[in-house]
Amino acid sequence: MGIDWYDMIARRNGGYQGRAKYTVVGRSAEDVYEERLVEMLPTFRSVLDAGCGHGEFTLKMSRHAEQITRFDNSEEMIRISQSLLESSGIGNVEFVYATTKAELPFHDGQFDFIYDRRGPTSILEHPRILCSGGTIFGIHTDVTDVRRRLSENGYVDVTIEEFNEAVTYFPSGVEFALNLSDTPGNPDFTLPERKGELEAKIRENQIDGRLGIRELKYIWKATKA
Repeated sequence: MGIDWYDMIARRNGGYQGRAKYTVVGRSAEDVYEERLVEMLPTFRSVLDAGCGHGEFTLKMSRHAEQITRFDNSEEMIRISQSLLESSGIGNVEFVYATTKAELPFHDGQFDFIYDRRGPTSILEHPRILCSGGTIFGIHTDVTDVRRRLSENGYVDVTIEEFNEAVTYFPSGVEFALNLSDTPGNPDFTLPERKGELEAKIRENQIDGRLGIRELKYIWKATKA
């Protein structure tokens, strides 16, 4: 998904966040990931948040970490995150504009922990910035590229877990359309010209008579040799 899409989402939604109302039934991978991250953060000295969006989650995690540096390649996301940081009074977070498509502006071995919460899996192609023995920890909906990049870049002690039990239910087709429209790679399903496609997706996503989407996410972790 191009950077223009993320800039648009930032302007429209006030950050990288969805607009839909929904209810999650079952234990979500997102909750598991956050719980594990909170446990891990205090054990590391220098942390990188890869592709942090508008920074709200970074600021939430900062209370558990000594120091967090975060980056994103959307100027709009950085602008919002910097505003949130300034109003928060938090002093152990730094926001940086950067992209994994170029050399990252960090020192060799600068971080001993990198977390990637649905951010760019291409961070795995920058092992230079992670110290030897450092940990990288992520959550994504597809780990095809994760597996390949972990292998190509020499990471060890790799673990990948699949989570598929939680279901996100939507109270109406309107909320479902908002959720689809805020998903990277999707068109705007709230537009009248998308009505037919939306109705088809509503029919396809019926679970026990309710409109819902079953979660399929992967939590993964690896170590730099």
